[in-house]
Amino acid sequence: MNIFKRTLMTTLAVTGLMAAPAHADNSGDTKYPVVLVHGMAGFDSALGYDYFYGVKAALESIGTDQIYTPQVTGWENNTARGEQLLAYVENLIAITGADKVNMIGHSQGGPTARYVASVRPDLVASVTSVGSPHFGSETADLVNSVPDVFVGPVAAIVNAVGDLMAVITGDPEQESNALGTLEALNSADAAIFNAAHPQGLREGSCQETPVYNSNTGWWGWLFPTWVYDYSVNDGDHIVNGISYYSWSGTYNPITQSNVLDIADGALALASVTHSEDNDGVVGRCKSHMGDIIRDDYDMNHMDEVNWTFGLRGIGTSDPLPVYKQHVVRLKNAGL
Repeated sequence: MNIFKRTLMTTLAVTGLMAAPAHADNSGDTKYPVVLVHGMAGFDSALGYDYFYGVKAALESIGTDQIYTPQVTGWENNTARGEQLLAYVENLIAITGADKVNMIGHSQGGPTARYVASVRPDLVASVTSVGSPHFGSETADLVNSVPDVFVGPVAAIVNAVGDLMAVITGDPEQESNALGTLEALNSADAAIFNAAHPQGLREGSCQETPVYNSNTGWWGWLFPTWVYDYSVNDGDHIVNGISYYSWSGTYNPITQSNVLDIADGALALASVTHSEDNDGVVGRCKSHMGDIIRDDYDMNHMDEVNWTFGLRGIGTSDPLPVYKQHVVRLKNAGL
């Protein structure tokens, strides 16, 4: 029995075969299961910590009872990860009897999910990306420009970490190809991937987000209500019957950091490699896909999945309500 079936059958034995609890709030009771797809370096929750920290519980609180968290390799290119995710989705549908799935992917999980939607559109109801480098990442571009004499040793270390994760988790899918990850995230190789799997992507150059005062009365000058039109960078909302959505954040290390969050230091350093507003890893313009919910939440790249244990900078956006609002959106769209 392969790793995907074992994971699914274990999950179903614990949750899927039990009677669903009664919910006072069923606003997030989607028609199709929700599949949360982790990004680079993601690991199995069996280690005691969820990549999407607190997201599953938040969605269950609004009646989303079918939530799955597949494990694919943390270090590979989009196509290799996409094939692993496709195998998981095929098994999930076979075991649960669902017709399709709603996939929500963070970071590299977005292109990974987009691959599955491209090659098997009959299995997918929607794809949502969160802080995903659909058009590459300038941080990866910088790493890609480093001479091979330096890249090789770093790749060897990353691969060793992946091999260790495979042993710890008992999951051979964690064995790593660090250079494959770099291939997935740099702008040139992202363009090659996008040519083969263009669904939902923006065409043309990125535009600044227009803003206007919706309070048109005379009092609007005193009490303006500013509205942002993120749709100027939308891609196609529906392709082959699949709905596409995206959102992402922007990060100011000075005002948005939390000294207790171990991820913030690395993200602060990575953020300076970008020429545009970014979440520390992915630029605002590079995250666009489908119906753009918003591309400037006050979140850094790891806040988007509620790391570390939900620690955030003062006044920044809480990601959990964003996930809940989106699942309600999926339900209201009949998904």
